[in-house]
Amino acid sequence: MVNLLVVRHAESEWNLDGRWQGQADPPLSEPGAAQTRHAAETMDAVGCVVSSDLRRARSTAEIIAGTLDAGPVIIDAGWRERSVGSWQGLTTAQIESEFPGALAAGDYPPGWESNESLLGRVFEAIHRTAARVVSGDALVVSHAGVIYTLEQHFGCDFERIGNLGGRRLLVQPDEVRLRERIALTGDGEGLRPAATKEPR
Repeated sequence: MVNLLVVRHAESEWNLDGRWQGQADPPLSEPGAAQTRHAAETMDAVGCVVSSDLRRARSTAEIIAGTLDAGPVIIDAGWRERSVGSWQGLTTAQIESEFPGALAAGDYPPGWESNESLLGRVFEAIHRTAARVVSGDALVVSHAGVIYTLEQHFGCDFERIGNLGGRRLLVQPDEVRLRERIALTGDGEGLRPAATKEPR
């Protein structure tokens, strides 16, 4: 039995702009890096730190792993964000302007990665990650779209998630269970970021 703490990366430069990132690779913002350092200083030890291969997640993971002395970050592309096709780089307002009603209708553009595809690779990544844990929890730095899709798969209603928020997963050889939401940002209002306008 393994506990995975799957969290969204810290604030990126595109989060600041409200842009849909998908599999684009913008860096963390300066506040995002500071946010991560503050969070890491309050965290308990973890058995290992795993990250999506995208820079905003990888940088978040590297800051946390360095602070916790958790060894090198393990990169696993299975945890990367969903492709959002031609919406990548656009703000929600631009999407509404260029594709009226598409968001509300779930009418996604060519290149949008389906839930089936995303869940297939994420469940493979879950079991790969669980197999690497020798003791304690494993921290996984991933993306909002991954967490939302896992929550939907397990029957949860949509609720926006902020940077450095996430979910616990309980992983057993024959079962994965979704557990409570978590936040790495502590109780201080200054460390608790608002959810950004873009959900991916």
